[in-house]
Amino acid sequence: MKVVVIGAGAIGAACALALTEAGAEVIVIDRSGVAGETSSRCEGNILVSDKEPGPEADLAIEANRAWRALAARLDADRVPGQPATEFEAKGGIVVAFPGGADALRSFAVSQHGIGIRAEALEEAAVRAAEPHLSPEIALGVHYPDDAQVQPSLATQAMLARAVHLGARLIVEEVVAGVVVAGRATGVRTAGGLVEADAVVDCAGPWAGETAALFGSVLDIRPRRGTILVTAAMPQRVFHKVYDADYVSAVGSGDAALQTSTVVESTPSGTVLIGSSRERVGFSGDGLLAPLSEIAAKATRLFPFLRDTMLLRTYYGFRPYAPDHLPAIGADATIAGLFHAAGHEGAGIGLAPTTGALIAHAVLGTPAPLDPTPFLPSRASLQSSDGRGQGGVERRSTGAPGKEAAA
Repeated sequence: MKVVVIGAGAIGAACALALTEAGAEVIVIDRSGVAGETSSRCEGNILVSDKEPGPEADLAIEANRAWRALAARLDADRVPGQPATEFEAKGGIVVAFPGGADALRSFAVSQHGIGIRAEALEEAAVRAAEPHLSPEIALGVHYPDDAQVQPSLATQAMLARAVHLGARLIVEEVVAGVVVAGRATGVRTAGGLVEADAVVDCAGPWAGETAALFGSVLDIRPRRGTILVTAAMPQRVFHKVYDADYVSAVGSGDAALQTSTVVESTPSGTVLIGSSRERVGFSGDGLLAPLSEIAAKATRLFPFLRDTMLLRTYYGFRPYAPDHLPAIGADATIAGLFHAAGHEGAGIGLAPTTGALIAHAVLGTPAPLDPTPFLPSRASLQSSDGRGQGGVERRSTGAPGKEAAA
């Protein structure tokens, strides 16, 4: 089977790798390049700590296991001295200030019931694990299974493996048209027609626009996030550390600015500081407010950051689904069209299992878990009319063709 994957971010790379390993002939198309958008503008989180019981937590638990096996395979193929993914099983610590300890403890107890490992750390244990934390911290919960990759490197490694196995990569070409003749049968770029038996939409925040090219509907929207990066320093943050507000911010549907603190060191010695969420379309205006809030909250959590030099800041757009579940599987109306998008800030962490679910949907390989909660046909993603007619070719010079979610 010949499959076109639109998007060369982490989700597109994972889907391409899973499909190629299952025997498909895969062509990946991206208008920017590998990890050219969202997947290069994130922290590379592989988290179970922020997931409340439900379908996304089940997906995250499975993906956490899958990442460990995948990273080991990819890193085994690396150039000597250059890790392919920078996978770190560093663990995470979620902390609460006075007044929030009981809620954090209850949240961790609820996670125990679905198999997420979490250990409450009282004051002395928190200090031992993270000696530079604020003395205000009332409670910490250690999540030993939280991990991290360098997102651009991990995306490149997945696609390099897919290409090594026979996949073809087309970059700097926009998907400007599609062919629908009763089903999706191909796409058009400046280089001409690319025929296919199936098309997988991994266009991240632009996935809804890609669906519209085919005459379908998929309610995926951009949600902007910002990150600060410090200059390199001796390591003073030893886990992925974030405050308990992060969980509520991830699950919120509010379009207004929300910030919470996430702080972690990288192998290069820099410290990544996040995070913010706001729905402002694809605008890059008004960044001072989220950056200022993030900085203020981070220095409360780790006071030493007040005297630290910033190296840079950056922002990107996460693919937001209204019900906070990714869309993975067959399109609701167009045969031969599949979607893998809407992971918001969890795309890196959920990538390998998303790829496995797409291989299941397209090729019938075994599913790693029940795909039903993530199907694109669910009502919450069918927010508008305007479905197209079969047997026509549609063209666009707009955004589709961008890379996948972070």
